[in-house]
Amino acid sequence: MQKTLRLILGDQLNSNHSWYETIDDSVTYALMEIRTETDYANHHIQKIVGFFTAMQEFAKDLKSKNNNVIYIHINDENNLQSFDKNLEFLIYEQHFTNFEYQLPDEYRVDEVLKNFCKTISISNSVVDSEHFYTTRNELGTFFEGKKTFLLEFFYRALRKKHNVLMEGDKPVTGQWNYDGENRKKLPKNHKPTPPLVFNNDVSQIYLEIQKKNIKTIGNIDAKNFVWPINRKQSLELLDFFVEECLPLFGSYQDAMTPNEWSLYHSRVSFSMNIKMISPQEVIDKCIEEWQKRPAEIEYNQLEGFVRQIIGWREYMRGIYWLKMPEYATMNYFNNQEKLPEWFWTGNTKMNCLKDAIIQSLDYAYAHHIQRLMITGNFGLLAGIHPDDMDAWYLGIYIDAIEWVEITNTRGMSQFADGGIVGTKPYVSSASYIDKMSHYCVSCYYKKTIKTGDKACPFNSLYWNFYDRNEDKLGKNPRIGMMYNVWRKMQPEAKTALLEQADYYLKNINDL
Repeated sequence: MQKTLRLILGDQLNSNHSWYETIDDSVTYALMEIRTETDYANHHIQKIVGFFTAMQEFAKDLKSKNNNVIYIHINDENNLQSFDKNLEFLIYEQHFTNFEYQLPDEYRVDEVLKNFCKTISISNSVVDSEHFYTTRNELGTFFEGKKTFLLEFFYRALRKKHNVLMEGDKPVTGQWNYDGENRKKLPKNHKPTPPLVFNNDVSQIYLEIQKKNIKTIGNIDAKNFVWPINRKQSLELLDFFVEECLPLFGSYQDAMTPNEWSLYHSRVSFSMNIKMISPQEVIDKCIEEWQKRPAEIEYNQLEGFVRQIIGWREYMRGIYWLKMPEYATMNYFNNQEKLPEWFWTGNTKMNCLKDAIIQSLDYAYAHHIQRLMITGNFGLLAGIHPDDMDAWYLGIYIDAIEWVEITNTRGMSQFADGGIVGTKPYVSSASYIDKMSHYCVSCYYKKTIKTGDKACPFNSLYWNFYDRNEDKLGKNPRIGMMYNVWRKMQPEAKTALLEQADYYLKNINDL
C-alpha cells in the first residue's frame, strides 16, 4: 500500500494550498517543533510562541477536516529535534513509501531537505508553496545580464503581469509611485488609532518552551498574546487595517513617535510570512476597500502599501534566492565592531534607540523606519559587524525569517552588499530623526549639537562614517552633495567631529 508523508514547515501554514483540496487517507501530514529551528538564532520568546501556537492551530484545523496528522511537540520523548532525524524515524517506523515537501523559503532548510532526500530510498518530490506572486528565480531572470537590480523596474513589471492597479498597460492615475507623498511626520497632538490586539492565552506553550530551557530574548504576556495565531485572526487583523488604518497609512508610514508601537501599520507581516494569509488576498482586500471608499482613502495611501507587498517583499525574496549563500557573508565596509550591550536591553540615553529597542523587546515588532533609520542607521554609523546586526534582527522580530530579514539587513540597512539592493547607504544625522519623529524633544542628547557635552551621537558618527568610507562612497552620485559639504568644512571642525565620534565609539556601551 502506498503511504505518503508530507512535511509542513512552521512558515507554511497555507490552508489554501492545493495539498488540502482532497482528503486522502494514504497521506499523512507532519509538523515539528524542533531545537534546530529554535536555536539557529537567539529568538524573541514571542516569535517562538507565535510559531508553535500557529502550528498547533493549523494541525488542529487539518485534523478537524479528517486529515492524518503527526504533530511533534518540543518536549515529546521521541522528538529527535531536527527535520532529517525525525523524518527518517517516521518513514522507518510507519513504513511510508513516498515523501513530499513544499519549497522552503530559507536556504538553510532548503539544503537540509535536499540533502535528506538524497539519503532516503523511497520516492520523494517537492512542490511550490503557492504563496508568492513570483517564483524563486523570477527576479534573476528579469534582471539577467543587468548590472543593477532596480526595485522600481521589477515592481512595475509585477504590477503589469498581475494586473494590479492597472488600466491596460498604464498605471491607474498615470503615476507609478507616490513615495514622495508618504513621508509626513505625525502632527504633535495627533492620536493614532489604537491597534487591534488579541488576547490569546499561550501560557501552556510558553511553559513547554521554558521547560526545554530554550534561550530567548524579550518579554511576553502569555495570558494575552497580542499576535494572530490562525487564519481567522489574521483576516480580522487585515480587515481592521483596511477599515481603520489604510486611510492614513501612506502619509505616516515613515513617522515615529514614543509610546505608539503600531501607528497605521498593518502588522500582517507575521501572518503573511508564515502563510496564514497570502499577499494577493492582502492586496485585493486593500484595493477593494479603496474602491468602496475613494473619498476617504486617497490613492497614495493605497499605492504605498501595495508597493511594500508586491514590490519590496517579492523583490527581497528574489534577491535572496539569486545571491545566497554568498549574500550571508557580504561585508562591503569591512565593519568589525560588536553590537552595543544596550541593544539587548534598551538601556541607553538616546531616546530614539531606547524607544525602538524597548518596543521591540516588548512586542517583537518595530516598523520599517524604526528598523532602517534608528537601529539600522546606528549600527552602520558605528561600524557594527553585519553578522551581529543580522543575528539581532533575525532574533528579535516576530516576522523575521531569513529570506526577508537578511536582504533588508545586509542590503537595505547596512549596505553590506555594496549596492545590490540600495543605491546608497541609508544613514542620517539627528536632523532626519527629528524631521520624522518626536524623539528628540525630550532626549538627554541635543539634536542640534554636533560636538561637546550632550552632542547627539548621530551627528558626529554621521560625518565619521562618510570620512571613514570615502574611498568606497566618494564617487557615488547620490551622496556627492554630502562629500562636497564635508570637503568644504574647516579642518578644525572636521577634527572636532572625528574626535567626538571616536570618543563615542570607544564608550559605546555608555551612550
